[in-house]
Amino acid sequence: MNLHRRGERPLVIAHRGASTHAAENSPEALEAAVAAGADLVEIDVSPGLVVAHDPGTPGMHLYQALALLAPHEVGVHVDVKRPGYEAAIVDALDDTGLRQRAVVSAASSRILRRVAAVAPDVPRAIGYPRDRYGVSHVAWPAALTRSGAAALRAAMPARIPLLLRVASAGVLALHHTLCSPAAVAAAHRRGAPLLAWTVNEPARVRELAAIGVDAVVSDDPEMALATLGAL
Repeated sequence: MNLHRRGERPLVIAHRGASTHAAENSPEALEAAVAAGADLVEIDVSPGLVVAHDPGTPGMHLYQALALLAPHEVGVHVDVKRPGYEAAIVDALDDTGLRQRAVVSAASSRILRRVAAVAPDVPRAIGYPRDRYGVSHVAWPAALTRSGAAALRAAMPARIPLLLRVASAGVLALHHTLCSPAAVAAAHRRGAPLLAWTVNEPARVRELAAIGVDAVVSDDPEMALATLGAL
């Protein structure tokens, strides 16, 4: 799966499907993401191959989600929430014919190294920071002091090579508040596309497109695509 920016606009990744239009990680959200024209559809996969952000939450099975997406010309972004079932995810991608259209991400370097061991050809994205507190749903890092947030943003370009190397990853998935021209350049120097998550405001979509990110991850892919189409 080629995640490098194509032409004038970043790719658009539907976060847990089009989750502004239907319950996240649900069949309806995935169908809405496809209908919106998303380039990729992201799903969370918890233990038991359940498509859900939090382990123990009810959800459809991974095979059901992949079977729903397989007939469409859309990429699949599988975000792995816990270690231990990496090989089963790769098997599911193979069984549904989606291996060549997939990227696997995680906030855990250990998970991505395990994916690399069983499927070195599948692109792997290291997510940062770890979403322990559901920060994808808030304007993180609002909980930090302004000086702390600024310091973390300034430090990101220097951290990126280590993040990629330790995780055996070739893609960086970075919270949008930590994205900067310097961070994009640091990722690109190592041949790594930079995916910015989770972006739900048109103004921020435009800003990220302008600094050269390769993809924006959004709960509202229709909005993101319309915003980029108007540039």
